[in-house]
Amino acid sequence: MQGSEDLAETGAPAETEDPEGPPAVPEAGSRTPRRPRSRGRIGTVISVLGELLITAGVVLALFVVYSLWWTNVVANRAADRQGEKVRDGWSREDTRGEAGERDMKNGVGFLHVPSMTEDDILVTEGTNVDKLNDGVAGYYTKPVKSALPWDQSGNFSVAAHRDGHGAKFHDIDKITKGDPVVFESKNTWYVYEVYGILPETSRYNVDVLDPIPEESGKDEAGRYITLTTCTPVYTSEYRYVVWGELVRTVPVDGDRTPPKEIR
Repeated sequence: MQGSEDLAETGAPAETEDPEGPPAVPEAGSRTPRRPRSRGRIGTVISVLGELLITAGVVLALFVVYSLWWTNVVANRAADRQGEKVRDGWSREDTRGEAGERDMKNGVGFLHVPSMTEDDILVTEGTNVDKLNDGVAGYYTKPVKSALPWDQSGNFSVAAHRDGHGAKFHDIDKITKGDPVVFESKNTWYVYEVYGILPETSRYNVDVLDPIPEESGKDEAGRYITLTTCTPVYTSEYRYVVWGELVRTVPVDGDRTPPKEIR
């Protein structure tokens, strides 16, 4: 067959006659129909929007990584350096008194809360954001002035970030009544016992910082500690509060052996 021979020789189908005749040729002056442009424009818009959404998602993910991870790395490094300065200063000073001017320069001591974190948390003066962003806790100087642990009465009130910038109080909700909160100064371990927890209160509620924190159920002067941070997690809408009361003190020995509560 002629068709078979043509296929074998050329590798392409043999030409056959079109029963319907040759394709129509447009008349002079006529236009070939074109596909509507609107579909192409819609596709372009959808493509651009998709790329923008992907870019926005990447930017948001990077921001979350920066806020919740990288700021912790930077803050913890800064806190470690500052904490080393405090301990080095203690090792060079004599043992007279607790609150000399040099003691207060870089920090007053360290919080140890085993049920919340394994870290020792440096405590410095003030609760402004710039200081807390260095991965430390700060004791209040306003709107209510905090007592310090070595004062004979009052409320040692402390704040720290819950997320980002060290997140020192991230697991504050793991603290339960009866847990120890220990403050380490140059010469003394101050051992507190948690007796009250307020999971949520207004961020404007400064009564929780009072020298006698009546909201915790106390009505007499004593030696209290108050921990505060933002809540819920990843927000700053409310405040989470933990109260403790001093139960004993332990002198610091040469090796700075911690009390049994935090060993």
